[in-house]
Amino acid sequence: MNEWTTEMRYRPYGQWDKDYSQKLITAKKNSLWHMNYHIQPNSGLLNDPNGFSYFNGRWHLFYQLYPFGPVHGLKSWYHLSSTNLVDWKDEGYGLLPDNPYDSHGVYSGTALPVGDQLLLAYTGNVRGENWERASYQMGAWMDKNNQVTKIEQPFIPAPPKGYTTHFRDPQVIPYEKGYLLVIGAQNDQEEGKVLVYQSADLTDWCLLGELDFTKESMGFMVECPNLVFIDERPVLLFCPQGMAQSVTPYDNIYPNMVVIGDAFDSDDVKLINPQPLQNLDYGFDIYATQAFNAPDGRVLSVGWAGLPELEYPTDEEGWAHCLSLVRELTIKDNHLYQLPVAEHKELRQKQTALKGTIGLQQALVENTTNCYELEITLPANSEGVLSFFADEQNNYQLALHFDTKNGKITLDRSQMSLPLNEKFGTTRTVELTQSRALKLQVFADQSICEIFVNDGEYALTSRVFPQTGETQLFIEGTQGEYTGNYWELRSSSQN
Repeated sequence: MNEWTTEMRYRPYGQWDKDYSQKLITAKKNSLWHMNYHIQPNSGLLNDPNGFSYFNGRWHLFYQLYPFGPVHGLKSWYHLSSTNLVDWKDEGYGLLPDNPYDSHGVYSGTALPVGDQLLLAYTGNVRGENWERASYQMGAWMDKNNQVTKIEQPFIPAPPKGYTTHFRDPQVIPYEKGYLLVIGAQNDQEEGKVLVYQSADLTDWCLLGELDFTKESMGFMVECPNLVFIDERPVLLFCPQGMAQSVTPYDNIYPNMVVIGDAFDSDDVKLINPQPLQNLDYGFDIYATQAFNAPDGRVLSVGWAGLPELEYPTDEEGWAHCLSLVRELTIKDNHLYQLPVAEHKELRQKQTALKGTIGLQQALVENTTNCYELEITLPANSEGVLSFFADEQNNYQLALHFDTKNGKITLDRSQMSLPLNEKFGTTRTVELTQSRALKLQVFADQSICEIFVNDGEYALTSRVFPQTGETQLFIEGTQGEYTGNYWELRSSSQN
């Protein structure tokens, strides 16, 4: 498509030509950047993860989908399920935009097991004759056969007085003897807020008020708020749009943030003693992360590896974006740690032990498949660069510069053969403890790289688009020996 008109973006699904849809599916399957073990769309645009939950003996995960092109159009929820958080079964569409309350898109939300059913809570997007927006907070029930029945009337039929129709992304969680609904909002002064509702029966919802979690301005909108509890402490994940960089430094067009409190006060609707805001991820491409308290005691999350309003090379092939690996969240020293769930070890195949002296440029592994896991420890007082997705001459690469003496790493995307979104910078830097060994866990998968630093202290998620032949993995620098392991990874069943 050369130009996407509004009429095209909101054309009903059944009116699209089947041959056109099949061409999109084929193009994505044949893409050089088709991933092996990350969740990606069969065609079109994937964005926010939704409905992440455990129900009826399986993990369930939905994502927002526009299947007819790499643009934002008439959204649905697409459904996957899994027994191991690694291999995903394609369950088809979960929610389609097919009633008067979601006629212009099934927008983001969450899922919660209630008895023998799974409650899906979502935002229904509707546009009027003059394209004015209406926003409805909706519900649906999914039974044990994955059959979904929408609840006829909205949970919340309109934003409360004093707030605009930018009112979306409900999260429903159990709390005390009832339920809370946490939702992103914008007030009439166009300030981003998080609102909290309460219900005893999942039917009648009462507004408790704005969630007090910071004294800083959160810009013009807050999207995708998620409240979870780690070691009984409240943790709020959220995406402020238009927040001043002086509040918390960030480089992406919109950040994914986190704030940790000591306790949650539902009477005053606030986090008690909130810690300073932190970036959830320090890479180039993460947004709309969804987290939940799993029944096995873990707090699990998954994010959208993409950003609103930006373009990516796969747009030319008719598809866009993927999800991050599933991560486990923990707290240490008032800091959020995140690591891929242990189940990802099931992807490991051939293992190569790594050991050497940091010096002139050398290949850690000759000619990778761009589908691997790397664990490497770099000594204190060393400096150098790791080059991922490099060509044989190392003219093109994703470069991770490390300086353990001064405690700093910098991820540099400027030397990729297909640089992207340079308006928002080509480097991302993280400050670390000085004169301390650096442990990295890296997951590469064709067109995404996820880097976890020092057992999850920091994460950097970035899309990359190497060309044919850019499969090398180099190290060079000074001082000391490195050790580690390299695993080739198998494809997940969904891919």
